[in-house]
Amino acid sequence: MGTEKNTDSKSISNIQGKRKMLPSVDELCKGIFKGDKVALARAITLVESTQIENLKKADTIIEKCLGQSTDSIRIGITGVPGVGKSTFIESFGKQLTSLGSKVAVLAVDPTSSETKGSILGDKTRMQELVKDPNAFIRPSPSGVSLGGVTRKTRESIILCEAAGYDIILIETVGVGQSETAVHSMVDFFLLLKLPGAGDELQGIKRGIIEMADAIVINKADGDTVKKAKLAEVEFTRALQLYPPKENGWLPKVLSCSALENRGLNDVRTMIFDYVTKHKKSNFFQLKRQQQNKNWLLQTLDDQLKFRFYQDVTVKAELENMIQEVVNNKISPFKAAEKLLSIHKN
Repeated sequence: MGTEKNTDSKSISNIQGKRKMLPSVDELCKGIFKGDKVALARAITLVESTQIENLKKADTIIEKCLGQSTDSIRIGITGVPGVGKSTFIESFGKQLTSLGSKVAVLAVDPTSSETKGSILGDKTRMQELVKDPNAFIRPSPSGVSLGGVTRKTRESIILCEAAGYDIILIETVGVGQSETAVHSMVDFFLLLKLPGAGDELQGIKRGIIEMADAIVINKADGDTVKKAKLAEVEFTRALQLYPPKENGWLPKVLSCSALENRGLNDVRTMIFDYVTKHKKSNFFQLKRQQQNKNWLLQTLDDQLKFRFYQDVTVKAELENMIQEVVNNKISPFKAAEKLLSIHKN
């Protein structure tokens, strides 16, 4: 019995020691500015935390990192599951690091609706890139946020840029409305498509085509090369039916094989040309400013919602209101009014 007690006390002592060893906000920031991947990962974990005690720490870290941002390019990458996003990102990322860039990949990982746990498979799918000293891969559970885009992705971008990463690749799960959310936080939005997957124009939402700055037909290798070329023609024709973008950019259609590393040079050149052109016209900076405005408004929405549901009086009355609405004793509008009046008081 005495041995068991000693073992338990040692375990508790070890846990307490580890807690004491957790780096402070200043230490994390210093590590981030030095490009320390461990410090960056820990800071992102803090930012993603839903624990109230971590919110202030996370806010302080973000504030300190805002002034340290690099001259970065933020690229959103979307496409249906199976289009080869992870393979494309790994090949594209390796090419970028070989040319001297530091690449951060923020891959939003699907959260299980049953266990609420995330699969976190992107690191295993990007085996080469994860070993690259100039790359950082962060799979983040999507949770219940809009369209699978983690609520803290914008903050994670800021931290990665402060750590010296000049290319930020953001992968969406490719379902729901995640594309809209990612589009609101990137400089360039890339849509990946498969060659020969039936009618090329049927399985694509009009809204995504309107958002895309480029369409890339992936897996253009082997027997699918001809199909990819045909898809290029079809999408190019379709894009001509859309009005020009406000920045005057005409979305391009390219094909590539991420598996065989073909066509990626053209994709990189196209994105860099886009950035150069829009920095000269000042559109790049104006878009970033608009995104910061959206970030503020989204944060206000999140904070108001969070504070409402954390309100003790609201919690006490919410279940009663739900039951009354379920039993048709009160309308949802009237119930919402009552709950909001309780919160105000």
